[in-house]
Amino acid sequence: MGNGANKIFLHPGDFAFASDGSHLHTLLGSCVAITLWHPGRRMGGMCHFTLPRAPRSRDRGESPDGRYADGALALFRRATGEQGTALTEYQAKIFGGGNMMRRAGEDLEDSIGTKNAGAAMELLMREGVEILVAHVGEFGHRRIVFDTATGEVWVRHQAPGGERLTALCGRA
Repeated sequence: MGNGANKIFLHPGDFAFASDGSHLHTLLGSCVAITLWHPGRRMGGMCHFTLPRAPRSRDRGESPDGRYADGALALFRRATGEQGTALTEYQAKIFGGGNMMRRAGEDLEDSIGTKNAGAAMELLMREGVEILVAHVGEFGHRRIVFDTATGEVWVRHQAPGGERLTALCGRA
């Protein structure tokens, strides 16, 4: 990844879509980031959501809220439509959904990270989007960098004990 690219850092609830070779950065614990990349047009986007679904009390007429998986997918749908493309033309990668605390007897299937990762997979599959990578779960946090020009995603996963794993989740 070159140093000359536009760097955008996403916080919880943020969304970005770029066609200029930007590098989209975020830091994840139990939150999830989805990257979508269009291999033909060499553009893509990333969201950083915190919860699987928006509260039922949200008004249907409100703008999509990127803090929730369903809102983030609505933002992707809008951004890809503005580019004259469909969600099914993109390749997805899912990151995060980690467990930040180890507790004796804890059921990881009920953790917010597990629910977030499951919501991301379910929503993307329902839309017919190809999922290339799911780097989710486990203990610890992740820092990711997505290159919208190449579709590559760099992942640094750090477990609570300080162990680090760095991986490149490249193109197809």
